Amino acid sequence: MKYGAIIAAVIAVLLIAAIAYFALQPPAAPMPTASPSPPTTPTPTQTPTATPQMRYTVIIATGGVGGVYYYYGGVIAGILKNFTNIDASSIQTAASIDNLLLIRDKTDPGRGLYYCGTVLPDSAYLAYTGQHDKFKDKPAPIAILWAMYPNYLHIVTRSDSGVKTIYDLKGKRVSTGAPGSGTEVEALLLLQVLGIDPAKDFAKWERLGAAESANALRDGAIDAYFWSGGLPTSSVVELAAALKQRGVSLVLIEVPDEVATQFFAKFPGLASKSVIPKTIYGTDKDVQTLAFWNMFVCHKDMPEDLAYQITKTVFDHLDILQKSIAAAKDTNLQNALLYYGGTIPYHPGALRYYREKGVLK
Repeated sequence: MKYGAIIAAVIAVLLIAAIAYFALQPPAAPMPTASPSPPTTPTPTQTPTATPQMRYTVIIATGGVGGVYYYYGGVIAGILKNFTNIDASSIQTAASIDNLLLIRDKTDPGRGLYYCGTVLPDSAYLAYTGQHDKFKDKPAPIAILWAMYPNYLHIVTRSDSGVKTIYDLKGKRVSTGAPGSGTEVEALLLLQVLGIDPAKDFAKWERLGAAESANALRDGAIDAYFWSGGLPTSSVVELAAALKQRGVSLVLIEVPDEVATQFFAKFPGLASKSVIPKTIYGTDKDVQTLAFWNMFVCHKDMPEDLAYQITKTVFDHLDILQKSIAAAKDTNLQNALLYYGGTIPYHPGALRYYREKGVLK
């Protein structure tokens, strides 16, 4: 997907997206490669929750190893596998756009096979409305089950890179995230605000995932990289430790007020201003950045009872998710309906559960 195409599409739709947000390749995607096993949940002693009439298979598309998506999706799969009769599993992917392609192209209702995924709001909106290059002819048929947690945009560098401010990225070797990822979309939007064209203005433009970017920065192959994820992200934690052993410090680059203001004016409703505390990665100060709320989505044609069961089971066992994933502290009933009333609908099965809990009238 080309930089210009992404920007043109986003500019065309974000004003509509803002209203919705504040109101509350082609053919088939390649199957992801095999990945290390994500974290598992404890073997339960409780009786499984009510089960559908047939045994469904649910595959949760996540992200790259080292990113929160990968572990979050793995724990969700473990909860479903342990507490229901759903044949649940998770897979490593290139994140948001990859996940949306899998939901669209690999779901097979006739076999009882449904894909779900962790996605960023910008990618989800563009795919759902057909504004993204890979979804122009066939939009993503998705429905939201819940809002997950905010992603924080990380601009990561090292103390000896020569990158001191966001403006110093020009002329450097920079990774903007894996192709087709929400990180890449967000990075390109911010660079567009800065007037930086990565194809022309970077000494070297890389498109690497979370772990790959961290390794490249550690080894001095790049000067900085973008990453959009929860706090903390394990690959960044590991990078900070590795750099410290080499006598170098991990540095996070701030998104200053003037840049944030320009971003909000150009892309209203897409993000908010937030802070990555210095205690998260051991940086020397708190760092201002942009935050984007993630969604957990499934195919819109998933049976209502199945969507209900997934939602109920996860929220009935939030303690497991929150103990396993620090970012999941923001996954709760109060935040679940953040996008309700927006352009992308919630699944009727999820809404049934929220009505039962009294958070939706």
